Amino acid sequence: MELKDTIMELCALSSPSGFEGKAFERVQALLAPYADEIKTDAMGNLIATKRCGRPDAKMLMLDAHMDEIGLIVTGHEEGFLRFSAIGGVDQRMLPAREVKVLTDPPIFGVIDTLPVHTLTEDEMEKSIDADKLFIDVGLTQEEAEARVPLGTPVVYAGGVTELTENVLCGKSLDDRSCVAIALKTMEALSEAPLNVDLACLISTQEELGTRGATVGAYNVAPDYAIALDVTFASTPDTKKGETMELRKGAAIGVGPNMHRALTQRLIDLAKTQDIPYQLEIMSGNTGTDGWPIQISREGVATLVVSLPIRCMHTPVETMDLADAENIVKLLTAFIPTLPADEGGKTNA
Repeated sequence: MELKDTIMELCALSSPSGFEGKAFERVQALLAPYADEIKTDAMGNLIATKRCGRPDAKMLMLDAHMDEIGLIVTGHEEGFLRFSAIGGVDQRMLPAREVKVLTDPPIFGVIDTLPVHTLTEDEMEKSIDADKLFIDVGLTQEEAEARVPLGTPVVYAGGVTELTENVLCGKSLDDRSCVAIALKTMEALSEAPLNVDLACLISTQEELGTRGATVGAYNVAPDYAIALDVTFASTPDTKKGETMELRKGAAIGVGPNMHRALTQRLIDLAKTQDIPYQLEIMSGNTGTDGWPIQISREGVATLVVSLPIRCMHTPVETMDLADAENIVKLLTAFIPTLPADEGGKTNA
C-alpha cells in the first residue's frame, strides 16, 4: 500500500485516547507481515518486533502513537449530549462542528451554536466554553438515553482529503501520519540485514500525557529509540523561528531529550545521502513520547524525528506527503547503520 493511502485509511479510523481498538486492529494487520512477533500490554500498546538473528542483539524501538484527541459523553439534556474533552481539544474549533458519536453503529452529530443574530457584540469576540456546548444528534431525551450511553467517545467527523496531489488535510494526522511512516519503514526494512533487533511500538494515550509509551518502553527495554511525532509547521500568522517548514523534510530534534551523538549521526547521514532535513531546537520537554522513553529503566539513547503539520489538534491538520516520504527514506537509510556492538548509553 502506498504511504498516502495508508495515511488516509488510518486517519479515517475513529480511535480517541483510551478507545484505540479500531486503530489497533488495522495497524496490527498491516504490521503482521513485517514482524517476527506481535504482542500487546495492559495499556493496549501494539508492539511488533523484527529479529536480526544475532544473539544478545541491541534493540532499536520505533515509536508513534495511534490515539487522537476527542470528546466523551457526560450527560443528556433534552436529547442533546453534554460532553468533556479527551486530550488537548481546542474549544475554538467546537461550535457548529460535525462529529461522529461512537455508538454501535456510530451516529452523526453536530455541536450546537447560537445564531450570530442572537449574540451580543461582546459574545462575538469570545470563544465559547466547551462546558456550555452540546452535541445535537436529533434525538429525544428518551432516545438519547437509550442509544448513547454515558462514557461514549466522540471524534471529529470525516478523515483526510487532498488539497493537492501531495498536500493532505484532515483529522488525526497527529499522529496517524507517523504511524504510517513507521509501518512503511518496517516494510522497507523487512528483508534488510540489520545489526540490531527492531521493535515498533504503536502506543496509546499519548494525548493524555504519553501514558502508553511510558509503559511500552519499559516493556520493550530498548537500547535506542526513535520517537516519531508531528510538529508545528509555519503559517502566515506564526512567529518566525518557532515553527518548521512544510516541504523541507524531517524535523530532527536537538536538545536534552535527544541523545547528542545519535542525533549527530542522523544529521551526518542526512547530509551524506542528500535527504532533506531541518533542525528543531527543543530546550526541554519535547511533548512527545520521546520524553518518557528517554528515562525508561536505566535510560534509552533517544531521537525525536517530527513531521511538520499545520493546524495541529484541529479537524484540518495539513501535511505535505514529500516530508513523510523523506522521513521514511531517512529512517531506512539510518537504521541499518547502527552497529551490533555499540552501547548507546552514553550521551557524549
